[in-house]
Amino acid sequence: MTTRLSTPAEAIAVLVGPAGRRDPYPVYERLREHGNLVRADAGMLVALGYAECTRALREPLLLVQDQHSHDRRHPGWQKHSSMRGFTDSMLYTNPPDHHRMRALMTGAFTTRRIRALRPAVETLTGRLLDRMADLTNGGHPIDFMAEFAFRLPVAVIGELLGVPERDQHWFREVSSQVTVALEGISTLSRLAGADRAMDELSAYFLDLVEFRRRRPAGDLISALAEARESDGDRLTENELVGNLVLLLVAGFDTTTHLLGHGLRFALDQPRHAQALRTGGEDIAAGYVEETLRLEPPVQATSRWAGADLDLMGTPVAEGTKVLLVLAAANRDPARYPDAATFDPYRRKSRPLSFGGGMHLCLGAVLARMEAQIAFPALLRRFPDVRGAGGDVYRDRWLVRGHDLLPVTVD
Repeated sequence: MTTRLSTPAEAIAVLVGPAGRRDPYPVYERLREHGNLVRADAGMLVALGYAECTRALREPLLLVQDQHSHDRRHPGWQKHSSMRGFTDSMLYTNPPDHHRMRALMTGAFTTRRIRALRPAVETLTGRLLDRMADLTNGGHPIDFMAEFAFRLPVAVIGELLGVPERDQHWFREVSSQVTVALEGISTLSRLAGADRAMDELSAYFLDLVEFRRRRPAGDLISALAEARESDGDRLTENELVGNLVLLLVAGFDTTTHLLGHGLRFALDQPRHAQALRTGGEDIAAGYVEETLRLEPPVQATSRWAGADLDLMGTPVAEGTKVLLVLAAANRDPARYPDAATFDPYRRKSRPLSFGGGMHLCLGAVLARMEAQIAFPALLRRFPDVRGAGGDVYRDRWLVRGHDLLPVTVD
């Protein structure tokens, strides 16, 4: 990037524009020249350092966006179902409601339950690799994103939630539309497509919840439908739908892009691909952590100050927005020597790609397991997998990944 960015505000403007969406990492480094905690304007701080982001994620006075912060920053937001839907979920909810919602959802993501899914993930992976082999008959390129990276995680999260397989095909497009509402859009008129997608998903889940209430199947939707009929903590109808949409989108969208980024690294660095083919679980685990560190699917998250506070020596006034650039923190040279180099043998890496504190992503363990199974299996089955050219990245900044990743396999 040759454009001179003399102020943090200029860098932020580039970051959310076309150049930043194509490649945000040079912009992060320009921002870091101003420090690891940068005041972009009177109402916003930007955290770029690993220590600063870690501290902010665990600061109880820094709250996630909720209806109160939306009222301040986005007047008229309640007219948009895409914003209402996510605001009804635990993603955009603070204590005590956040604790109530999360407690009801946590049962689907226990370590024991995730481990029990491993054989199913291995079986699904094998079937999808068989399908790739059939599709590429004659050496024709295939799109890894559409034929594997999307299909594996959507099948797994569908199994957890209780979404029938026949209904999963349309989730990629509708989730891509609805996540526009998470991009921090200030012009609410751009949310028409996201609103339609949220309306479709909401109607779908309301019907499925009612079906599972009558015919429970041992999945998360069945459990939540039963909880709505019992005493004690429960979800409102809006909260139930908002959290199901969140779990669906977060459960496969980020894992889809983790798989895409990981394959791109393998294509670019054959020696690491070879280590995955011949190595054990430790090699795969380190490879996945380094992929998450260097190319986190979710680039940033945000908080707002619920009261005046001090953040590592910087005063933060009540109402200030704090943008936590997790992707920049993962490349902080103070935390990671040679931070821009892909090194799957780093010790105690602990990237912030799944957030932290009370809002740590519920599906982090599941996403890691899927990727740790998928990469070695793919590279062993197709040792000559090659990029076919024509990669296309999403025109998004917040959730970064491929729309198209063509490959050829033998």
